Amino acid sequence: MFTWYIRAVSKPSLQRRVVRAADDVLSEQSYVAFTDVLARLGWVHPVNIERWRTGRLSELEQVVPVPAERVVQACEHLTAWARERGLRAEDVEYVAGTRDRRPLQFLSGTTSDEERALRTHWFAPDAAPAQREKVVEKQSKAPDLVAIMPTREWECADCGDTGGFLVMEDDEPLCLDCADMGHLVFLPAGDAALTRRAKKASGLSAVVIRWARARKRYERQGILVEEGALERAEEQCLADADARERRRERDRERRAQEDVEFQGELSAAVRRLFPGCPQGRAASIAWHAGTRGSGRVGRSAAGRALDERAVTLAVVASVRHTDTEYDALLMAGVPRDEARDRVAADINGVLRSWQA
Repeated sequence: MFTWYIRAVSKPSLQRRVVRAADDVLSEQSYVAFTDVLARLGWVHPVNIERWRTGRLSELEQVVPVPAERVVQACEHLTAWARERGLRAEDVEYVAGTRDRRPLQFLSGTTSDEERALRTHWFAPDAAPAQREKVVEKQSKAPDLVAIMPTREWECADCGDTGGFLVMEDDEPLCLDCADMGHLVFLPAGDAALTRRAKKASGLSAVVIRWARARKRYERQGILVEEGALERAEEQCLADADARERRRERDRERRAQEDVEFQGELSAAVRRLFPGCPQGRAASIAWHAGTRGSGRVGRSAAGRALDERAVTLAVVASVRHTDTEYDALLMAGVPRDEARDRVAADINGVLRSWQA
C-alpha cells in the first residue's frame, strides 16, 4: 500500500528517467511534448522554453546543459515509450513570437527526421480528434509579441534612441518606433475583461513584461494595444460593469464551496491511507495541501485526482514540518538535503504508527 519514505541513492538510467517523466506528464494532461520531458528531466527551465518560443533564442540547445547527442537519445527513448503504449503522433510546427514568425529549431545540425521527432506531440489513444486538433493548433500558434520594460539604461540598435519599452529582435533591442509598434498605447494589468477585449479588438498587440529582481524572472505588467481598440474596450466594460461584478461574486461563492468539498475529500483520502491519523490532523493536512493557489501537492492534477502518491506526499510534508526537527535544522543552517536525511527515520516512524 505504501512504500516507506526513503531517499534514492542510485542514479536511474536516462531511459528510466524519460519514461518516468513521460508517464507523469501523460497523467496530468492528454498528450506529451518533448519540451515537457526536457523540463521534467531538469535539462531546461520553463522560463528558457518561453524565451525560445518568443524568438529570443535561435535554438533551444543554447540553454540545455547536455550534448545534442544526449538530447536526441532522450527523444528516441520518448518515441519508443510512446509507440509501445500505442500513443498517437501529431506534428507541431513551432513558430517564434517575433514579427517575422520564423520557424523555431531545437538543435543545430540535426536532420529533418530528428527535428520532426523533437517536435512530435504524443496523444493518449482515447484523445478525441477535436482535442488533438485544438492542442496542435495552440502549440503551433506563434506566442504573443513581447515588449520589455527595461530596468537599466539602454539604446536602440537601429536609431540609438531609448524609451520606456524595448523589443528584442535577433538578440538586439529596438525601440517601439523602430519595431513598427510606436503607435501602440500601454494598458497596465489589473482588469482582465478590459485587457481581453482590448487585445481582441487590436490588430497589433504585445505583452509587456519586466524583470523582477527578487523573484529572478520576468513578470507580466500589461499589454500594448492600438488606442482605438482600448477606447472601444473601455466603452464595452462600462456598459456591463454591474453584470460582471455579480458574476464575479457568484464565481467566488462557487469556488469557495468547491474548496470545502475538495478538502473534505482529501481529508477522507488521508484517513483511508493512514487510519491512525487523528481526524483533526487529517483535516489540517487537507486544508494546508489543498488551499487554492498555494501551488502545493494537493492542488496539482494528481492531488485533485486524490492520487495515492500525491496524498502520501502531502502527509509526509506535514509530518516533516510538524513532527520532526526539520524546520529547526533549516534555521540552524543545515542544508536541505542533509536535513531531510536526518529526519527520514522520524517521518517513517510516524507514518508506521498512523498505518497501524
